[in-house]
Amino acid sequence: MRNIAKFLSAGAFALMLATGPSSRPVAVYAQAAPPPPATPAARAQVAPAPQPTFRVAVDLVTTDMIPRDAKTDQFIADLKPGEIEVYEDGVKQEIVSFVLTHGGRVYNVQSPPPAPVREGIILPKTRPTNDAAGRIFLIFIDDLHLQFRETPRTRELIKKMLRNLIHDGDMFGIVSTGHSSISEQLTYDRQILESAVERITGGGLTPTEIIQGQAGSQGPTELRHRAQVAFTTAYELMKNLERVQNRRKAVLYISSGYDFDPFEQGRLEEQARRAGVSLGRSGSGSSDSESGGLTLEDFKNDPFYRQQRASQELSAADLYHELAELIKAANRANATMYTIDPRGLVAGPDVDIDVPMQDWLAYVRESQDSLRVLAEETGGIAVVNQNDFDKALKRIDNETSDYYVLGYYSTNPDPLRRRRRIEVRSTRPNLNIQFRREYSLRPVPAPAPN
Repeated sequence: MRNIAKFLSAGAFALMLATGPSSRPVAVYAQAAPPPPATPAARAQVAPAPQPTFRVAVDLVTTDMIPRDAKTDQFIADLKPGEIEVYEDGVKQEIVSFVLTHGGRVYNVQSPPPAPVREGIILPKTRPTNDAAGRIFLIFIDDLHLQFRETPRTRELIKKMLRNLIHDGDMFGIVSTGHSSISEQLTYDRQILESAVERITGGGLTPTEIIQGQAGSQGPTELRHRAQVAFTTAYELMKNLERVQNRRKAVLYISSGYDFDPFEQGRLEEQARRAGVSLGRSGSGSSDSESGGLTLEDFKNDPFYRQQRASQELSAADLYHELAELIKAANRANATMYTIDPRGLVAGPDVDIDVPMQDWLAYVRESQDSLRVLAEETGGIAVVNQNDFDKALKRIDNETSDYYVLGYYSTNPDPLRRRRRIEVRSTRPNLNIQFRREYSLRPVPAPAPN
């Protein structure tokens, strides 16, 4: 049985961001002191090697925190910076920014110190922003993985978001991955979202199209292409969200999930049919084939097919890796993903979907697990296999209305360690704290060609 753990082993949308006070990474330059004037004796000696210039990059790391009373489960809105401790890989960090958002209102309890200014450079004074919005919602509609029959449910879900989640003063943007062709920049105008609702149309592949579609050495070709388009679009969105500081960034990720090797039994039968093997689904001995009495088990154990299956299973690891990279990008941006499956409570396949029940159950489990891992690894919740969307939206509203944003400059003793574990503790007793567990450093940019 496959599980969530294997996911962990494994249209760009330009945002015009109305951000708060910027807290970009600070670059500190240290230049070795110039050598003293050379004496005649020193000139006779071999000239020393030039002293190097050292560059140290210091990143302001931000993370969300939601403290609740252990008994009443009520949000605690009176914490002080001295009552919170942040540890990165077990090393205690100094909190330099402490921002509280309560009921949608922002309270800047502690601001980070200004960036150090190099001698000889005069910078203008920082102007306070007039934008005091505390919440940013990015609605990501992966219509490449939403079937056409799910269009009405998806539209109704967006309308519920307008009524129960997105309030006046919230900023939001909406983008789709497929032929819905929606790409709306961050705005306060609710009419933009209302007009976008009618353009949402699911265009995902049906089980029959996946089974009968073209397959390569890495599995169904069209299925893999669509997954790469969805992940690439979402990854670019996360990179843009890194520019937003001291805001709660919630990504409402609407999709039916991902399975990179779906309907194995159905695809096997389709290959057998194309090879002239006509058999039932009961396996070996169910009937004779048209080509010498081969059985389905014989076809399944054929060396060529077994080699092809091995290639498909190995290629799926590449897509699991892309899923993990998307999680890393979201954690770097301090963005929380709330994944929502508009299919709701999923039971058996519809009467017009002719796939083996075992295939169907495995497909539903894998697709829902992919959404669960995206949410859980970014601090959100997965709204899957349930029909009560109102209750889920209310919880998302609460989590995005009351929270703290902590900031610190990492003093991790191992600068080469790219994956960093975070732990938030409180000196106040009887608190349950929800926080992001880890983040990853940005990939090192490739050197410029000479």
